[in-house]
Amino acid sequence: MWFETFDTEAARRFPEMEILREEPMARHTTFRVGGPARRMARPASAEEAAALLRLAESEGWPVLVVGNGSNLLAADGGIDVLAVHTGKLAGVERAGERSVRAGAGLSLARLAAFAQREGLGGLEFAHGIPGSLGGAVCMNAGAYGGEMGQVTAAVTAWMPGQGVRTLTGEALGFGYRRSAFGDGRAVVLEAELTLEPGDRAEIGARMEELGRRRREKQPLELPSAGSTFKRPQGHYAGALIETCGLKGARVGGAQVSPKHAGFVVNTGGATCADVLALIAHIQAVVLERTGVQLEPEVKVVL
Repeated sequence: MWFETFDTEAARRFPEMEILREEPMARHTTFRVGGPARRMARPASAEEAAALLRLAESEGWPVLVVGNGSNLLAADGGIDVLAVHTGKLAGVERAGERSVRAGAGLSLARLAAFAQREGLGGLEFAHGIPGSLGGAVCMNAGAYGGEMGQVTAAVTAWMPGQGVRTLTGEALGFGYRRSAFGDGRAVVLEAELTLEPGDRAEIGARMEELGRRRREKQPLELPSAGSTFKRPQGHYAGALIETCGLKGARVGGAQVSPKHAGFVVNTGGATCADVLALIAHIQAVVLERTGVQLEPEVKVVL
């Protein structure tokens, strides 16, 4: 079994690294759903993470990168992977007059708050997104007219077969909910963002306003993975789902939020199977009644 080799090698090469065995993914996803990951490693630095990924590549170990788990749904029976958790890669610093450099594990809320304190605007949209920088870059997360691709100048990542590389410009591959790192193989270690100098009070007020709008319209009181579906061309997923009469639809503990139909929420005790069955039901009904195929935004690991 691969994890037996991992246990031996991790103890020898990374004696100080935090290693968790059979760690429930429900503890590491905002959906609060998921069985155990075979092994979970929590490297303390980008260098340590790169060394671990290099070893995993050479040994052929199955790797899943986990940040805040805000866009992740893991199987109920567990996942046979080495989950590399980036939570300790959470440093942040001013990198220039208009730049901030931060680790992949830093939450977007903390990143936006740091930028605001430094008098740098452009990340107000990200303050309420419940993800970490690495995941946000990978999926080009966005809200309220802003997205990570607008502010990300450079990304340092572990690239399979290439090692650690820093990409800039068009090589970042940003598009709607995608980037050059979104295939699950590359691992973002840190990113440099270019922001706009501004008034701290005005930036803070904008963050507060967007936060108020989120609280009013989104079901933040229940576990979810945020917007369940990508925005289909020419439509809004939530509006289509509501038009089809699916607000409040339920499978087990999973429910289409009565507050915002674009969110599937965990009302308590939901399983991965519940969520997947509800997603499939929503897709089938919306396709039949509107002709629009909804594509899930959440990443499913089975």
